[in-house]
Amino acid sequence: MRRLEILKYPDERLKIPSKEVSDFGKFFSEFLESLVFTMRSSPGCVGIAAPQVNVHKRVIVVDTSISKHKENKLSHGLLVLVNPIILQREGEIVIREGCLSVPDYTGNVKRHYWIKVSALDVKGNPVEFETEGFEAVVIQHEIDHLDGKVFLERLVSPKELFKRKVYR
Repeated sequence: MRRLEILKYPDERLKIPSKEVSDFGKFFSEFLESLVFTMRSSPGCVGIAAPQVNVHKRVIVVDTSISKHKENKLSHGLLVLVNPIILQREGEIVIREGCLSVPDYTGNVKRHYWIKVSALDVKGNPVEFETEGFEAVVIQHEIDHLDGKVFLERLVSPKELFKRKVYR
């Protein structure tokens, strides 16, 4: 298991749409371990998508259980979602987002408050669940990466982009 290199915006590779996963073999499982390790070894990180490490496969990892965000009302713990699809969505929330691939900025983005997700687990078994609040926002953010988008493309307005604060 190793820490993977994160692509940084405006790297053009972040715009490449990802392909579905069909092979769940040993190489894939080793990659997933490294992806989880990369997320967990990045301070404050609650999600990562395979394209952020230059692997253009439809895989995201999310774990909001560590977050103290005020909208973090529901957390399923560590989620490794393969070929995720949002089946339903309701409500709206404007929320400040950050990203490992856009390390110097945060911005206010409008997302759906509640979503129903279908995906495959690490062994290729189907899973379906509902979530809301911060976890729903993080899943939507990571799925955007699978489609070649970063949160900068979803800002409420250009005035809603902020230089990230550095705490000493």
